[in-house]
Amino acid sequence: MDRILVLLRHGESEWNAKNLFTGWKNPDLTPKGIDEARRSGRELKRMDLRFNIGFTSLLLRAQHTLDLVFQELGQKDVPVIRSRSLNERHYGDLSGLNKDEARQQWGEEQVRLWRRSYDVAPPGGESLKDTVARVLPFYCQEILPRAMRGERVLVAAHGNSLRALAMVLDRLTPESVSSLEIATGVPIVYRLNSDSTVATKEVLDR
Repeated sequence: MDRILVLLRHGESEWNAKNLFTGWKNPDLTPKGIDEARRSGRELKRMDLRFNIGFTSLLLRAQHTLDLVFQELGQKDVPVIRSRSLNERHYGDLSGLNKDEARQQWGEEQVRLWRRSYDVAPPGGESLKDTVARVLPFYCQEILPRAMRGERVLVAAHGNSLRALAMVLDRLTPESVSSLEIATGVPIVYRLNSDSTVATKEVLDR
């Protein structure tokens, strides 16, 4: 039985290009981000992967990425479930700020803690631990059962919501996940064992 789960961070967004904290703000993809999403679809097509269902967040950049991938695959009618549970982590008071300007205001170390630590949240926002707390129940209740039934599942989401999933799939600790980087527009293909652990993992990095 196929138990294929593909994770995909959205292509470059307009605020990625401007080096802004984005979180739950809702910019679309840049032309580069559109190209990244289309290339992801072509990579998945090259592997002869087709999907039974897609999952994405409520944010435009992830939804647009998923749509473009399914266009490249010739699968425009795949059912898609959109959920706030898969949104990027909320950056609170940092949302919309330039990252370099934030470092000037609060200091390099404080901004690094907000961005990379597991349990330190920015003012008014979420830590990665908070993000994990909403992503993992959704994964266990909605995503994993479908993959375990043999459905091929594509999740197009965000750097931190996907880091939350990677903690489970790759068995990462709060310490090791702090160094995990997930590139925009690069599919990560997991094949799962019958006990839901990872049999193989392939990063389709061009």
